[in-house]
Amino acid sequence: MDIGTADSEPRRSGSFSCTSSANSSLRRRSISLSAAAPVHIDDDIESEIVSEAGDIGDRALHSNRHSESSSHRFSVDHALENGVSAPTSGDNLLHLNRYWSRDPPTMTAISVVTPLPEEIISPLSTDAIVCSKDKKQDDKERLPKLLEYALCLIHLAVFGILGVLTRYVLKKLFGPGVAGLTNDENILYLDLPSNMVGSFLMGWWGIVFKADISSVSDYLAIGLTTGYLGSLTTFSGWNQKMLDLIVDGHWVLAVLGFLVGLFLAAYAIIFGIETAKGFRWLLTRRNACTGSGTPSSSCNWRVDSFKRHLAVMVVLILMLGLLWGACGALLREEFSSGSSGAQLWLACFVGPPGVWIRWFLARLNGRGLGRAGLFKWVPFGTLAANVSAACIMAALSTVKKAVNSQTCDTVVLGIQLGFLGCLSTVSTFIAEFNAMRESERPWRAYAYALITICISFGLGILIYSVPVWTKGYG
Repeated sequence: MDIGTADSEPRRSGSFSCTSSANSSLRRRSISLSAAAPVHIDDDIESEIVSEAGDIGDRALHSNRHSESSSHRFSVDHALENGVSAPTSGDNLLHLNRYWSRDPPTMTAISVVTPLPEEIISPLSTDAIVCSKDKKQDDKERLPKLLEYALCLIHLAVFGILGVLTRYVLKKLFGPGVAGLTNDENILYLDLPSNMVGSFLMGWWGIVFKADISSVSDYLAIGLTTGYLGSLTTFSGWNQKMLDLIVDGHWVLAVLGFLVGLFLAAYAIIFGIETAKGFRWLLTRRNACTGSGTPSSSCNWRVDSFKRHLAVMVVLILMLGLLWGACGALLREEFSSGSSGAQLWLACFVGPPGVWIRWFLARLNGRGLGRAGLFKWVPFGTLAANVSAACIMAALSTVKKAVNSQTCDTVVLGIQLGFLGCLSTVSTFIAEFNAMRESERPWRAYAYALITICISFGLGILIYSVPVWTKGYG
């Protein structure tokens, strides 16, 4: 793709910054490379970038970000709508392959043309985007490390519970009881609508409007993407429904279920990105016509001081207390009945630990294996979360069939809906898949999906299907 024009020559530099226009609410980000060595962008950098497209966990916190000793420090304010193929996150927030000028056999310096305001979209990231307008502002926003972790964990807990509730509502709405579009007997599994909705919203909140959300609160961005969307979608539930199909002998339906589920989720995030970009374009045109902008209003709402952070924390703690209190009271009333409501209230209790574990595991994304950092393109944190959740869900399903009691069913289904549903995720998985698919090596996306599905499904067969077949559980 040729991004040079007669009027605007590409600028080559080892350090550059892109500043959004006055009508844009995106914040200023910069890319800086170590001055000790010449700038060469290679496959290792791209691998790290696509692997971090979904989440980087607690490495996103200011205290951990500023303590990183990497010689390459990437942070960007915006991406080109027609120039950047895929979004990224963390310290590496651009798909640099569309910026690179190739001089075989190695990549050469970065080439960038400043985009028009209409072409600006924010990058995808489940980590907080740092406001770098000036050093004073950065110092003002920086919080003690303990408070940063507390804020993140509380955001993740509250939004994780909301994700569980939304997933339950969508499952009931599209399930046999109401719309009848999904069920346990075919490839349109019960969690398919929530996985599609979560992937679609990832295109809005995790890509196009990510910087706008972060301009209000970095922790809100983490809560919405990692917390809410990560808990709204579930990989373990998807995998388990396919295992249930093969137990009944429907192998072809199980394979089709994985293919259809991956296809619909992949196109849901694409549709989300495109519709959000269209909405952003309408907002830009409206602001251009009226002469109004959003930066001032964004600054008024921004949580950028210790007092505001403390106020948000108090509000979220109260919300968490009310949610857990209401769920506890309802669980006490309905537990003995074994109803689906009892499973939901239990799920709301055990959901937050699943989100927290997934968030901590996400720090492995982009790190690779061993000291050499092999296979950096594989998001090992997300892979570990999805595979472990799928295996635990298969084990609990085996226990449920073996015990076959109402109490056991309530407890197992509550843990599967809450803890394991929040531990696994499709929204982050599909964001990483989309980033790889639009990179210079799109085969990695399909390899990553195949690795995740085959390992989870294969272990699930050993843990769940084989015991059911051999023991004859009903």
